[in-house]
Amino acid sequence: MNHYDLVVIGSGPAGRRGAIQAAKLGKRVLVVEKGTRVGGVSVHTGTIPSKTLRETALNLTGWRERGFYGRSYRVKQEISAEDLRRRLLITLDHEVEVLEHQFARNRVHHIRGKATFIDRDTIEIEKEDGETMRVGAQSVLLAVGTRPFRPDSIPFDGKQILDSDDLLDITEIPRSLIVIGAGVIGIEYATIFSALDTAVTVVEPRSTMLDFIDKEIVEDFSYQLRDRNMKLLFGQKAEKVEKDPAGRCRVTLDNGRAISADMVLYAAGRMGATDSLNLSSCGLEADSRGRIKVNPETFQTDVPGIYAAGDVVGFPSLASTSMEQGRIAARHAVGAPASDPPQYFPYGIYAVPEISTCGLTEEEVKARGIPYECGIARFRETSRGHIMGLDNGMLKMIFSLKTRRLLGVHIVGEGATELIHIGQAVLNLKGTVDYFVENTFNYPTLAEAYKISGLDAWNRMGELHQHVAAAQ
Repeated sequence: MNHYDLVVIGSGPAGRRGAIQAAKLGKRVLVVEKGTRVGGVSVHTGTIPSKTLRETALNLTGWRERGFYGRSYRVKQEISAEDLRRRLLITLDHEVEVLEHQFARNRVHHIRGKATFIDRDTIEIEKEDGETMRVGAQSVLLAVGTRPFRPDSIPFDGKQILDSDDLLDITEIPRSLIVIGAGVIGIEYATIFSALDTAVTVVEPRSTMLDFIDKEIVEDFSYQLRDRNMKLLFGQKAEKVEKDPAGRCRVTLDNGRAISADMVLYAAGRMGATDSLNLSSCGLEADSRGRIKVNPETFQTDVPGIYAAGDVVGFPSLASTSMEQGRIAARHAVGAPASDPPQYFPYGIYAVPEISTCGLTEEEVKARGIPYECGIARFRETSRGHIMGLDNGMLKMIFSLKTRRLLGVHIVGEGATELIHIGQAVLNLKGTVDYFVENTFNYPTLAEAYKISGLDAWNRMGELHQHVAAAQ
């Protein structure tokens, strides 16, 4: 039986980053991946596919140029599911090739197969040909990710009633789509298909969506969606999903209302992919959604030597944070020092339009009783926004009146997930409103919105607060 310093189960963002980090420290590392290719959910059904689909949709529809040429403008008149899939396969092949090269370059061993705990130190691997083998592990990193939650009450068929994994294999773009669930995944796909001119209805039992995002940003985002004729049915629960005699999908809501569409996407939650690990044999237990509890500083589970990172440990479930979690867990697992991650990390939602946020929301600032002021910039106020034909998009910053420090930055609009990193850097470096007022930004760029927003806040602070820094 082969023995390894670290056995990593799963090759998504957390798994691959953890494995490569341990290998760079000279440790013997094995990665076990049950999928047909390395990369995990992130590469094959999650992060990369959805973002590739988004980019393809925006390019082929000419979405970004409609501000100039009108809503009827399209780069390709007839867009097929095959058009979307062609670019997706090219992107996925590249991602897998890069990852396999990283494993080879860093001498990380990897095996295709399903891993199961025999005990704390022993893992059995069932290969695709049915052969089994066992390996010993000094430490284990669980990076198995999640899969779509599929309740028994939903008659999934992989063709018209789908989960987010099934959606990548559709053969035809629907004329109408009902999305059940207004979480990140549901909203991303809903807006992508809306950009493809599919009539989209979103059903959400809660009265709001994206509650962790600043309310003002969500309100602006919701306005943009409704402005392009998306239906947002909040406070209404999908009680029944079925097919009608005509072959269309019908969703009955808890208020008795029935709505129909060509296709239904069920995107109400995900489950940790832990049910096949036999966790009880090593003293672990997952919660009702298959997630594993960890120490948030080291990512060690309740069992010494066993770690978990990525989506399987719950919020924030981002590829970016999962990578850092995997790196920190691996360093701790092999006895190497690991520094704490920065206090603030960016959150990106790749909808159409994008949303990105970092730091405190206005609601959180109010709850903490911090005296504050906000600055707002609209993308249409920038020259770059005019050049790009942007009618929408905004950047909001929140500053402490007492210290003048930036508390949070929130963006909705084109390029939000790229622009956020300027605010992230200022947040983690404890910068103040003065940075944005006094700094020079490239002209013309959307980044100028930071200066506009900073000046807006500075003006609203009043003369007393403007000269606090000088007095100190």
